[in-house]
Amino acid sequence: MTTTNIPAWPLTDEQKQIIELCRDFAQKEIRPRGREVDEADVVTPVDIFAKAAAVGITDFMIPEEFGGGGMGDVFTQCLVQEELCWGDPGIGNLVCSNGFFSDPIMVLGTEEQKKQWLGPLTGPNAPMTSLATTEPGSGSDAASIVTTAERVDGGYRLSGQKAWISNAGAAQFYVVFAKTDRTQRSGGVSAFLLEKGAEGMTFGEPMKKMGQRAIVCREIFFDNVFVPEENRLGEEGQGFYGLMGTFDISRVVLGAAAVGAARAAYEYALDYAKTRKQFGVPIIEHQAVAFRLADMATRIESARLLVHHAARIIDSGGNARGIAAMAKLTASETAMFVTHAAVQTLGGWGYSREYPVEQWMRDVKLEEIEEGTSDIMKLVISRNLD
Repeated sequence: MTTTNIPAWPLTDEQKQIIELCRDFAQKEIRPRGREVDEADVVTPVDIFAKAAAVGITDFMIPEEFGGGGMGDVFTQCLVQEELCWGDPGIGNLVCSNGFFSDPIMVLGTEEQKKQWLGPLTGPNAPMTSLATTEPGSGSDAASIVTTAERVDGGYRLSGQKAWISNAGAAQFYVVFAKTDRTQRSGGVSAFLLEKGAEGMTFGEPMKKMGQRAIVCREIFFDNVFVPEENRLGEEGQGFYGLMGTFDISRVVLGAAAVGAARAAYEYALDYAKTRKQFGVPIIEHQAVAFRLADMATRIESARLLVHHAARIIDSGGNARGIAAMAKLTASETAMFVTHAAVQTLGGWGYSREYPVEQWMRDVKLEEIEEGTSDIMKLVISRNLD
């Protein structure tokens, strides 16, 4: 038995087509470049992003009225994310990163803002984008950010610092979260749209990471940066609401990314176990190895079902706060288990950089941290128990 990205629900012709497109792209364009990008460490593979844009993968989630593919449902995003991250977790997440930028615009933006900021993300020359929330002293507790947005004539002045911002420097467009009311926590957070090159906006050096090196992270510094009032998303104080709404989506989609990476590691370990011989027989015939592979396959299928279930709840308009956290927690910890098990199955070769499983193990560790750590996911789940 091998795991495949086959959901328990019927697929539309469009969904079947984009799965096939992404599967082909992952196999031909992403997987062959995974090790090279990992070794490069702090170099964004902009050429792969451009190739993905040319075939419509970077904008499939953007509504048709703005020039995108019009497949904005979370379930389809999960199907796509799994296939791309099967190719390589970091590159797969990079290719779809514009979806994380567009989500708060879809939640909080006016029609004019959607047209102005989403339209340019479509087509073969789509720019990269970035979402700037995390700060040196504010990670899981997003309401505690200290970057400020002081109201001035015609707009706001942003001052502060962001950290661990994906695509910072490489991105052209940014959604930045800042406090418009420092006397409040979540109620004082607002969201703003900025373009790279704004006066007073600078970037730190690339941050060296354990894995997912295709997405280069930097600090962003705001020194009295002017933002026009029309670039505020929603009303003052709505930023945290918009952020939490997009977290439900992004956590489920990242769960799908983790499933894709786990699937890649499982398939690689399975093939290896069928051909590697010890004590005169393929190692898959040894019960310890066979049972490990059985656990890997079972956990992947279980995680995928939970991710798809959470996606369907969001798409139907239901409250997915708790189930989204369950999906991300389960999928990320499944990916960590499966990649670790793949390394164990390959033994000494699993520890070698000649084989991809050690890289995938490093890559998926991020899924237990980003968009809320496993500890935070358990806190969210506990607070949403019926």
